[in-house]
Amino acid sequence: MAYTRIHAIKATVQKALKYICNPEKTDGQILIDSFACGIEIAHYDFMDALSKSSGVGDKQAFHLIQSFAPGEVDFNTAHQVGIELADKLLENKYSYVIATHIDKEHCHNHIIFCAVDNVDHKKYNDCKRTYRHIRNLSDELCREHGLSVIIPVGQKGKSHYEWQMAKVGTSWKAQMKYDIDNTIREAHSYEDFISRMQTKGYEVKGETFGDNALKYLSFCGLGQSRFTRVSDRNFGVGYTKEAIRDRIEKRVMTQEKFPVKKKFPFPKRPDAKRTLIDTDQEKFQENGALKHWADIQNLKIAAASYAEGGSVEELERKVAEKNATAKAVRNAVVDLEHEMKAKAEILKYAKQYMANRKYQRGYEKATDQDAYFRSHEAQIILFGGAENMLKRYGIKATSLDVEKMQAEYDAMAVQKAKLKKTYQTAEKEAVEADKQLKNIRQYLGLERDTQEKEKTNKKHDISL
Repeated sequence: MAYTRIHAIKATVQKALKYICNPEKTDGQILIDSFACGIEIAHYDFMDALSKSSGVGDKQAFHLIQSFAPGEVDFNTAHQVGIELADKLLENKYSYVIATHIDKEHCHNHIIFCAVDNVDHKKYNDCKRTYRHIRNLSDELCREHGLSVIIPVGQKGKSHYEWQMAKVGTSWKAQMKYDIDNTIREAHSYEDFISRMQTKGYEVKGETFGDNALKYLSFCGLGQSRFTRVSDRNFGVGYTKEAIRDRIEKRVMTQEKFPVKKKFPFPKRPDAKRTLIDTDQEKFQENGALKHWADIQNLKIAAASYAEGGSVEELERKVAEKNATAKAVRNAVVDLEHEMKAKAEILKYAKQYMANRKYQRGYEKATDQDAYFRSHEAQIILFGGAENMLKRYGIKATSLDVEKMQAEYDAMAVQKAKLKKTYQTAEKEAVEADKQLKNIRQYLGLERDTQEKEKTNKKHDISL
């Protein structure tokens, strides 16, 4: 679990950098890294970038803090998560220094980055949208590293399984919330809402109001064995029966006051993307009409899955191929991002070297070198820092071709965009094919056989 906050630095960049790089807080400065700036001379790099911006404002840098729950993460993992957060947020454009502090019960990252980027010399857009973006990126990285996530106010937390299922659209709770929200938008009254939910296959109880009525409205969907309370605790703010009634009444009043000229029908979910209904439950065995309806729905879903995906063998091959493609492309994206990060840093230092080379030459030729250095201290230090970094990358400063390097970086950015699109498409197709495969296997009775075999194997492993 990581908590994030950010604030602007207007006049104390050097002081802030000195604070976060304190050896006593960073395991002797082991847990410190930087991008496109030297750790010791980062404020010079920041001032250089700021001098190239035409934007107004007194913000020189931003200080981002990412705090982890006590005992949840080791120091190195926390530091790695912080680097990944900075890279994803700043996209290889802004110089930054990151330091992981371990002097308190909870370890936390300090990321100080320049307010102006090194590419377009534009100022960082500091607004509510960027705060949400930072939080979302941090949460995403926490999930990838197996850490817990802070739930925003007004939302109900999910188990890891529910989060995974909601991500691919198969969580029963996510489906119920989806149906409730859509039915609220469709209904003309609270009573109409209840009727429409029943039409969608939900059993209802507690829908009435009054002294003797049940406190909570509850639904039991197809394939569920018990009722689920529709409450703020389960679904978030706005899901008690009183709140649902108010939402419908407010929407109806708004529509009457501002009528919509043209209403487009909500698109129906394709049968092949739906999940089979489990008709082995008691309520289907006791209700012949309900079971008949569910059997027809299952036949439609299985037929659509077969028509769209093909046989079990074809779908198994397709799922394996798409998963392999998604994994390979994902690895290619990660490798390319590492290359782009190094290329962006080299490009920044190449430009810095070229821009300040004349000051170094002036210093070497100056009669009074001390006076010249005092007049151009920042430029000479930046030149030296750039020269050292280029040497570290094995690049000869005398053979720099900035335009060629920029073109190579731009080509890599285009390639990355194409790879990400390919990855997203393959991942989506793999999920859809897997759902179709499960539908057909379940309809043919193969899924149950597979599950029983897995249970038998687990019992066998335990006995051994």
